[in-house]
Amino acid sequence: MKTLGQFIIEKQADFPFAKGELSRLLRDIAIAAKLVNREVNKAGLADLLGAHGDMNIQGEVQQKLDVYADVQFISALQRGGECCYLASEEHELGIDLSNDYVSKNAKYMVCIDPLDGSSNIDVNVSLGTIFSIYRRAGADQVTMADELLQQGKKQVAAGYIIYGSSTMLVYTTGNGVNGFTLDPSIGEFCLSHPNMKIPEHGQIYSINEGNYIKFPQAIKNYIKYCQIEDSGTNRPYTSRYIGSMVADIHRNLIRGGVFIYPETLSFPKGKLRLMYECNPMAFIIEQAGGKATTGSDRILDIQPTELHQRVPIVIGSKKMVEQVEYFYSMELESALNA
Repeated sequence: MKTLGQFIIEKQADFPFAKGELSRLLRDIAIAAKLVNREVNKAGLADLLGAHGDMNIQGEVQQKLDVYADVQFISALQRGGECCYLASEEHELGIDLSNDYVSKNAKYMVCIDPLDGSSNIDVNVSLGTIFSIYRRAGADQVTMADELLQQGKKQVAAGYIIYGSSTMLVYTTGNGVNGFTLDPSIGEFCLSHPNMKIPEHGQIYSINEGNYIKFPQAIKNYIKYCQIEDSGTNRPYTSRYIGSMVADIHRNLIRGGVFIYPETLSFPKGKLRLMYECNPMAFIIEQAGGKATTGSDRILDIQPTELHQRVPIVIGSKKMVEQVEYFYSMELESALNA
């Protein structure tokens, strides 16, 4: 069976401007993922459950595994020498690695959510890591923090790792999506899901309906649409929401479905982070044949203005996303005609 390392080397020719650097960067991420996977699987035995005691920049209580995962990915990218600038969801400011001798000529910049879904750690629900890779333009007149604020469509690679019943690494470099399952007997990620494609339509909608009263009217209307019985469209649809973006989107990628985290009264600009969550997931889903929007605008076309920018997101099977967009357009038309 083909390993991740072998697959990356085979595909290296897809990057005429690269000389193995991106391959090594992906290797570094995979190494850190193995370490995090090991700790996730023994968290209850190693006193890694529960809160760390600090708050991160998002205003969320850091869990012990949050901190561990953050340290492992930073360390791996720092030692690997292929990342010049790193932005983590757990830190207010980016981390400039270009001052280190080993990374001073590095060409790539990385955004990472070290442990997505960490609120589920104590109840043993699937967790994940999300990463996004950009190529450094090399402009001397701007800081690297500014240089990292590129549109999602400029990503050179993006992926996620899901730590579940099996551990998988799913990634794209703009030439399709491939999934690799960790074989613990040899300690290698092996190609298990080549050329992944999301069904054009699905029967699953994923949204936290506990926030229903805070949703915009378009989303309330869509939820009602999903719940109406209609044999012609195979409705009602099934509601499935895990509370871990990686787990929800991974399921929908394989089975078909839509994941929605809209703007709410509590988070009028949306809650999920553009750079760490929405851009990489949008790149993956689009490469798999799906769609990702805010309800009206393509996620990958958004020009970021800050590292921790939040946006609403509707992502998944193309036809289902377009149905949500239809409800948004109807509400906009109604407002214009009022």
